[in-house]
Amino acid sequence: MAGITLAQAQTQLDAYLAAEVAVLSGQSYEIAGRKLSRANLAEIQLGITTWNDRVQSLDATASGRGRTVVIRPGG
Repeated sequence: MAGITLAQAQTQLDAYLAAEVAVLSGQSYEIAGRKLSRANLAEIQLGITTWNDRVQSLDATASGRGRTVVIRPGG
């Protein structure tokens, strides 16, 4: 089985970013058949972090920079 591609990771990141914008403006949003609302904001933001990390890692690998280390404040 092939791994996830940069394009796939970017698509997922874009979906989570759109979900965040929608729920912050009082709307709901659907990802993979699952309806998300403001109550899911923490989950959406975790998805953004997860997919952003994957995009950065895949981008670094694709451009020959190797793996990147993501350091978060307080972590």
